[in-house]
Amino acid sequence: MSSLSQRQERQAHGLLLLGLVLFLIGLLTGLISGGMANPRMGLSAHLEGLMNGMFLALLGLLWPRLVLGPVALSSAFWLVIYAAFANWLGVLLAGIWGAGAGMMPIAAQGMAGSGTQEAIIAFLLISLSVAMVVGVIMAIWGLWRGRHQ
Repeated sequence: MSSLSQRQERQAHGLLLLGLVLFLIGLLTGLISGGMANPRMGLSAHLEGLMNGMFLALLGLLWPRLVLGPVALSSAFWLVIYAAFANWLGVLLAGIWGAGAGMMPIAAQGMAGSGTQEAIIAFLLISLSVAMVVGVIMAIWGLWRGRHQ
C-alpha cells in the first residue's frame, strides 16, 4: 500500500471518528439547548452538530474513492473538518450568548450580542462557508476523477 493510500485510509478513519464525535456533541447540545439565552439558536446548534456529524461520517465512507494528490487530499480533509465543527460552534455560541442577529436574524429572533460576540460569530460563519464550499468541491472533483477506477 502506498504512502498516499495509507494517509487516505487514516483520513477516512479520522472523518468517521470525528463525524461520530460531532454527532454525539450534537446530541448533547440538544439536551442543554432549552437552557440557553436563545433556545431556538440552541436547537439550531443541536441540528448543526447532528447534520455535520453525519456529513463527516458519510465523507469518511467516500474518502478512499477520491483521486487527489497529497496536498489537495489534506487540504480538503482539514477544510471540511474545520467547517463542520465551526458551524456547530458558531451557532452554539450564538445560542449561549443570545446573539447572532447580524448573521442569522431569523434564528436569533432579534437577539444581538456585543460587538466582539457578533464578530466571532460572523467570522466563524463566513470562514466555515468558504471552507465547506471549497472542501466539498475538492471532494467532488476527487470522486469525479476516480469514477473509472
